[in-house]
Amino acid sequence: MARSGAASPPLLKHLNERTVLDAIRAGAPISRAEISRRAGISKPTVSLALESLREAGLVREAKRGPVGPSYGAIYFEPVAEAALALGLDLGTHFVRGAICDLAGTIRARQDVEVARADAAVAIDAITRLRDTLTQGTHLDPSLVDGAVVGVPGVVETDSGVLRLALNVAGLEGRAFGRDLEDALGVPVTLENDINLAALGELWQGVARGVSNFAFLSVGAGLGAGLVLDGELHRGRNGAAGELDFALGARSDSDDPCAAAVSALAAQLARDGRETELAPPYDTRAIFGAARKGDHVAREVVEEVARRIAMHVAPIAAVADVELVVLGGGIGANGDLLLDSVGRLLAEWLPFPPRVEVSTLGEGAVLAGALFVGLQAALDSVFTSRPVRA
Repeated sequence: MARSGAASPPLLKHLNERTVLDAIRAGAPISRAEISRRAGISKPTVSLALESLREAGLVREAKRGPVGPSYGAIYFEPVAEAALALGLDLGTHFVRGAICDLAGTIRARQDVEVARADAAVAIDAITRLRDTLTQGTHLDPSLVDGAVVGVPGVVETDSGVLRLALNVAGLEGRAFGRDLEDALGVPVTLENDINLAALGELWQGVARGVSNFAFLSVGAGLGAGLVLDGELHRGRNGAAGELDFALGARSDSDDPCAAAVSALAAQLARDGRETELAPPYDTRAIFGAARKGDHVAREVVEEVARRIAMHVAPIAAVADVELVVLGGGIGANGDLLLDSVGRLLAEWLPFPPRVEVSTLGEGAVLAGALFVGLQAALDSVFTSRPVRA
């Protein structure tokens, strides 16, 4: 009888192969001896794991080694095209999509407009976009392991049902992920778009290497994605970061979003002060005028900075984040906002966070979708590989 708690030979084999694969992914091109050293596994065991991983199509011999003498060593690298991840960002008037391989390299990328903000229209647009993207990779479409879709709403943790998805007709109260699985024929993960934007910044943006930060999107609406201890914090219902509700019973005088900002500009312009601002007081026009020195526009921008700081302060006070990343159509105006927001936070808080503007811009959600899809594909391609007896 085997001792209680002893690992079985198949389990040890599985663990060794996963350890070797992780070492190759982290250090490729890498030699057998270096794998053994990094993984703490004997060379014969590494050789057995390599043979199994090569037969499964997950690793291969590298065409060239690292710079320097190789002394006849054979080097290995992961097979990036062993699986693909599909990422999608569903907006009110568009769908953004991309496919990446296991190395995180984007093999195809495209944005499409949608005729109207409707769930059925979105499903059709996503299906057609998937087909175009897979064709663009010039790889077997069956390599797509799954899809991750950023959606403008709260994805309930237990049910996967969308809530507060008011910008796209037909999404509210719908298990949209199941509909997309039926249409695409692959597993689909739904996630709030701002949450994915935060993960995108963690993977490829200004938050790389930061374990505790918030992504704050300020545009037509207000939302935040929280990353704590390096992990996305979704909350009990999946609704963490829904800052639109933080206003409570307070008035628009605390709201930094587009409609309230336009209303403020209209109010100040009606006071008879000299300004180039005119109806409909579009936020892009307001920030553009502020850059030209328009005094009314600059007053609006200063108030926007105060309102943003008011929403950052409680996040920083409660979660003690190191960084706040600003995104969205309004938040992207860092040249006009960062100094004022940072100054106010320094006045209000004993430990103010650093405030930066998103380096990914409109691509942040899609980057986050690819990041989540890539992690799932890396796990899936290993667990579903053919295993020798």
